[in-house]
Amino acid sequence: MPSASASARGSAPARPHPRAVATATSVSVAALLALVALGTVLHQPLLIPPLAASMALVAGAPDLPLSQPRSVVGGQLLSALTGFAVLLVAGPGLWGAALAGGLALGVMMAARTPHSPAAATAVIVTLQNPPFWSFLSLLALASVLLVAVGFAGARAAGRTYPSYWF
Repeated sequence: MPSASASARGSAPARPHPRAVATATSVSVAALLALVALGTVLHQPLLIPPLAASMALVAGAPDLPLSQPRSVVGGQLLSALTGFAVLLVAGPGLWGAALAGGLALGVMMAARTPHSPAAATAVIVTLQNPPFWSFLSLLALASVLLVAVGFAGARAAGRTYPSYWF
């Protein structure tokens, strides 16, 4: 039986085809620029760091459960709600942010919407205490936009995304 250290040794993933790299990069850039453009029109920021990480998953690893629309949209919204719930109990601050980030993972797992970037959304909510309805509606809009651009990019590249919707 191999030792634990022997089983931890493996090889790195295969190098992606240059076309796959170019497609994922261009789709990601397009989606994030669309968030900035729409945010500019609405006079509201739509680009928050967790959404850049979400787009990296959608464009770069579209087959993962973390990248599916259910997880991108649901995970982001559930994590934001978790952050708002923690705000009610603990108030804003670093201790509440840490609690919200950890609890968001449990909420997403229980709801079958795993999306690691969304845990950071719970942290942002708890640290910044944004207006509830406007933050949730803008987050929903931004998350749906990322999925739509990922869908369009996959179709243009001849790939299938998503693997499932809900």
